[in-house]
Amino acid sequence: MTTPHRPADPARPVDSAHPFDTAHPLDTALAFLGDRLRVDEPLAALCTYKVGGAAARFVVVQDESELNRIAEALAQAGAFEREAVQPELSIHVIGRGSNLLVADAGLPGLVLQLGDGFAEIEILDSQASESQESQPPKQGESDQQGSNILRAGAMASLPVVARKSVAAALTGFEWAVGVPGSIGGAVRMNAGGHGADMAASLTGVHVLDLETGENRWVTTAVLELGYRHSTITSTQIVLHAELHLASGDRALGEQRLAEIVSWRREHQPGGHNAGSVFRNPPGDSAGRLIEAANCRGLRVGSAEVSTKHSNFIQTDSAGSADDVLEVMAQVVAQVGNHSGVQLRAETVLLGFTDEQRSRLRWPNTTTPSLDDDPSEQAL
Repeated sequence: MTTPHRPADPARPVDSAHPFDTAHPLDTALAFLGDRLRVDEPLAALCTYKVGGAAARFVVVQDESELNRIAEALAQAGAFEREAVQPELSIHVIGRGSNLLVADAGLPGLVLQLGDGFAEIEILDSQASESQESQPPKQGESDQQGSNILRAGAMASLPVVARKSVAAALTGFEWAVGVPGSIGGAVRMNAGGHGADMAASLTGVHVLDLETGENRWVTTAVLELGYRHSTITSTQIVLHAELHLASGDRALGEQRLAEIVSWRREHQPGGHNAGSVFRNPPGDSAGRLIEAANCRGLRVGSAEVSTKHSNFIQTDSAGSADDVLEVMAQVVAQVGNHSGVQLRAETVLLGFTDEQRSRLRWPNTTTPSLDDDPSEQAL
């Protein structure tokens, strides 16, 4: 069993029981982190599936100043130029792990998780906004009704942001109360639900590019938000986001929150899962297609298609990421054979080989089953 919070030690000999418990190419560059740079750190507890392997190196970043220093150290070590040929130099950013599946083999590079310093939530006057431009009033909102800007750090919990917005008598973000993710991941994938998404209220984001060191606010237009899509690259980290929300009635907002929570409990499973596994194809529902292909309850080892909602996969305690991937692969094949539709993964996959990932491609289609870049800042 890996010792928690073990600091990196370049002099430590190889231990076959701990595949990442040895000298690492980034140890010298990140030595300033001291014992906060953890070795062979289990990631399962940080993901809602509760499966997956360890990170060779892991650190919880305390604040923006430390993140900038890490970015400088990685650049000086040549991590971004060499990661394609040296996996130990790969960099991944995780949020609250609610849309993430980490391979059982783990991740040979560095995993960053933003800490509590990036979880703040503020209600601002429009004049205090960092966004370069404000959005016009939403449909049905008059200038007299007024509006406010809510600024949230990347690690702010979506349900907490939703509840704080309602407590401040703001409306437009109630939908997020049922999404157990973070603001940063939600921006990157344009998360949504209940007929709304991040694009509906997002005005701008604060982004740090780890590779170039560029640190700036950008407007929503630059992000080109689409269905579960943005132009944020794998080297860019969302640090903060600003939402344009209308003034509303607090009591009505509380009622809407309760309705959404009740609906989710009735229609979606609890337990260990990562939300919707596949994206909805245009004009259709992934859940409907999976149900029609007779995949409800399909089980492989420790993973099973939920009997409550077919676009969810649930895992047993001490389960396996390989089992989850195998369930996904069988669902893709059965849906493809039944309806001719290639399902595309919404879950972010980290640490899987190209061969493993290719199993999520239905053989009779040329449509990609996954985004070209799997290294997303996960929810």
